[in-house]
Amino acid sequence: MHKILVSGCLNGRPIRFNSTNVSVESEIWDRWESEGRLVPFCPELAAGFPVPRAPAEIVGSTAAVVLHGRGRVKEDNGTDVTDMFVDGARLAAQRAGAEGCVLAVLTDGSPSCGTTYTYDGTFTGGTVEGMGVTAQLLHDHGLPVFPEDRIDEADHYLRSIGE
Repeated sequence: MHKILVSGCLNGRPIRFNSTNVSVESEIWDRWESEGRLVPFCPELAAGFPVPRAPAEIVGSTAAVVLHGRGRVKEDNGTDVTDMFVDGARLAAQRAGAEGCVLAVLTDGSPSCGTTYTYDGTFTGGTVEGMGVTAQLLHDHGLPVFPEDRIDEADHYLRSIGE
């Protein structure tokens, strides 16, 4: 049975930066959970961030640039937390590999887990197309990543590889 790496906050745990979770309402999700496929993982907690924590955004670059050591992730107070975000991404990739995960469903918008967009680094609520640091690293290692609102697409992928 194929496993699926999922953002820890999608599994009902209030571990986002502001002590909230993201609710997933899906029969597919419920089926995956009952089948024991879900591997919840929060790269930010794994890297040592507390709950709650300061909001962080990729500033003036992309996750790919961050992973190549030339971009930064900063908190809204200016603290550079790039190394922790990269560490969390590496830990997520290790966990996905150890668990045999074949895809990931991640929380969109997050500087770690965003799969289609992240916040733009201005801390004003603006967004940009692109991935978070963890999503980018997983993608770069060949693991398909899907946002939480495209579970049907993730399920289609899972079926296409012979779930």
